[in-house]
Amino acid sequence: MTAHSDTRPATEEHDGASLIAILEELAGLVTQAKSMPMSASALVNRAEALDLIAAAKAVVPGEIRAADDVLTGAEEVLADARERASRILQEAEEQAERLVSEENVVALANERAEQIIAAAEERAAQLARDANDYCDRQLAQFEIDLDAIAKQVRAGRDRLASLEQPPAG
Repeated sequence: MTAHSDTRPATEEHDGASLIAILEELAGLVTQAKSMPMSASALVNRAEALDLIAAAKAVVPGEIRAADDVLTGAEEVLADARERASRILQEAEEQAERLVSEENVVALANERAEQIIAAAEERAAQLARDANDYCDRQLAQFEIDLDAIAKQVRAGRDRLASLEQPPAG
């Protein structure tokens, strides 16, 4: 366990720490606390526990910002895919117009233009599906991570609450 005898705030001491690591440290503090004789109670250093709770509170907005950044990144990937698909369609239309303008290959140009447009539309649809799949996977992982964090926070709070209750008897 880290001694909190210095005057640094919890957020400085735990800069860069993940919420999970802070909660694990808090659980370790409670687990390793000196037990009261003939009681389920334990002596926990209040300052250490409060420092860890403050650090956890400080980390949560960062975790949320990270999730927002991933979502923004996914939206940028989707926007990029749509832009690329639009360029592909525009290029296909331009190529089709060039082919059509040539007298000897009008029929061939029309057929090829349809193929190019169909391929471009399929590619655009595939890019959009891939971007949506990526977004869904990232959001699912964040949902799992946030659920795990919520369970650990609840368990820590329950444990702290049980430590605050007077012994029965």
